[in-house]
Amino acid sequence: MHPMLRRLDDLAAHLATRPDTVALLGLGSAGAEHDRLDAHSDLDFFLVVAHGAVPRYVESVDWLAAPGPVAYSFANERNGRKALYADGIFVEYAVFTVDELRRLPFTGARVVWQRPDAPAGLAECGPPARPATPYDTVEFHLNEALTNLYVGLHRELRGERLTAARFIQSYAVDRVLALLRLTAPAAAHRRDPFDPSRRVERAYPPEVLPLAEMVPGYRGNREAARVTLGWLEQRFPVDPVIAAAVRALLGE
Repeated sequence: MHPMLRRLDDLAAHLATRPDTVALLGLGSAGAEHDRLDAHSDLDFFLVVAHGAVPRYVESVDWLAAPGPVAYSFANERNGRKALYADGIFVEYAVFTVDELRRLPFTGARVVWQRPDAPAGLAECGPPARPATPYDTVEFHLNEALTNLYVGLHRELRGERLTAARFIQSYAVDRVLALLRLTAPAAAHRRDPFDPSRRVERAYPPEVLPLAEMVPGYRGNREAARVTLGWLEQRFPVDPVIAAAVRALLGE
């Protein structure tokens, strides 16, 4: 058994002795797709507790330390913490009541442990997925990418290199990923619905998605914009007006 899964099982065994706990749900690579676990995984989970118990389980890590000493932790949100066990296992978790859990959007959860009288379907009790918006289209993502390049190059020319990098090497590349999702979905690609950048290197080879050229770093904004513009023009009907405007900025 992977050490991460063993840690969750040990934690569940302790939580089962506490009367104000309801369930432990594994998420991410500790969830339904736990075959993805490797040496670089962290341990994500939800702890479901009785009404009134959330603050106690967020503020204290005594329960978390039951399977082994916790070397470091901090509250990263109202309902959760990040922590590092002394043996190197890094965890990120949140604590909710059943009612709070039902209002959360999440997917791919796995019940590690739950009380016999816990409500059924805890791992699937988030709200239904939102329907596709009218802006999740090739036209939208293409033109967002082009205008990201345009705004980013203006900021580069102004000397605002950091914000330029975000527009050119982050926001525009996010739109590139959305275009690939819509037009060239990768076979067997386990897409993360909350972070489209996850595992894209496994989904698309460099000749399809040249990330090294699109994201060269802080000093590479102009070349990154040139590569991304060329990539878009090779695959989609780019409006000549915005393309010319971007090229004019590249020429300055």
